[in-house]
Amino acid sequence: MTTVNVYLTFEDNCEEAFNFYKSVFGGEFASINRFKDMPPLAGIEAIPEGQGNRLMHISLPISKETTLMGSDTGGAGVGKTIFGNNFSLSINVDAKEEADRLYNELSAGGIQTMPMEDTFWGSYFGMFTDKFGINWLISFDPKAGR
Repeated sequence: MTTVNVYLTFEDNCEEAFNFYKSVFGGEFASINRFKDMPPLAGIEAIPEGQGNRLMHISLPISKETTLMGSDTGGAGVGKTIFGNNFSLSINVDAKEEADRLYNELSAGGIQTMPMEDTFWGSYFGMFTDKFGINWLISFDPKAGR
């Protein structure tokens, strides 16, 4: 089953925000990853001094079908947060081929910021801004058992 979730971007208070959301929605974080734990990546600058504890990714399941996700800016290839444009739509799919199809079709005429590729966290992942200015994240996780 394909799912679509909102991915929020913060300047430096993602952890504070998600602790607040957790107090409202309840539950437990499914994942918490920091920039300092990211391995060096070819062609990507090192994490700036003092930004290692910023959140690279956090997820809070809200229901069986919905997960609230987020990160701080900083680190590899991530620009400054622009409030009002600090969210993306995250699509999780059941097959690698579907990830490629959605990436190729939705990114046509837009700006491809990260091509679909296998990542160090185990997902096949890519991101882009479509021709209408909407940010998208496409992910296939072979471990998800889909």
